[in-house]
Amino acid sequence: MTDDIVASVVRQWQAVDPALDTAPMELIGRINRCSALLQQADDAPLRSAGLTRAEFDLLGAVRRTARELTPGELSRETFSSGAAVTKRLRALQERGLVDRRGDDRDRRVAHVRLTDDGRELVDRLLPEQLAYERAVLSGLGEESRSRLCADLGELLVQLEGRLGAARR
Repeated sequence: MTDDIVASVVRQWQAVDPALDTAPMELIGRINRCSALLQQADDAPLRSAGLTRAEFDLLGAVRRTARELTPGELSRETFSSGAAVTKRLRALQERGLVDRRGDDRDRRVAHVRLTDDGRELVDRLLPEQLAYERAVLSGLGEESRSRLCADLGELLVQLEGRLGAARR
C-alpha cells in the first residue's frame, strides 16, 4: 500500500497495540483525508466566481432538475441542514442568482428558481469545474478511477441505506 499519512498513523497504532484491527481506519481515514484535501483545494473555478462548493451545489441542484425546488428539497439534494440552505439561498438571492417565490397554497413554503444570470453562471462554470476536477484526478489511470468510482459508489449506497435513513 502507498506510504501516506494514514499508513504512518496505522503503523503508530500497531506499534502501540499489535492486535488492534486498523482496517476500518485505513479506509475511512483515507476517505476523510482525501475529502479534507479536496475541500482545502478550494475549487479554483468556483472561487474565481466568488462561490463556495456548497453554493454551487445548490445552484447545480436547481439547474439539473430544471424545475423550482423548495428549500427542504434542496436540503435533501445537497445533504445540508435547512439553516445552511437558507443562509446560502439568501446570499445567492442577494447576488441575483436565484429567485424565491411563495407558494400559492402554503405561505410557509418557498419555491427557488435560477435567474437568467444564475443559469448562465452554472452553464459557464460547470465545464470549467469539471476540467479542474479532471486535472485533480489526472494522476490516476482510467482503470483506477473506474474501480475507485465503483467501490465508492457501492460504499455510498450502503451508507445511505444505513446512515442516511437515520438522518431523515
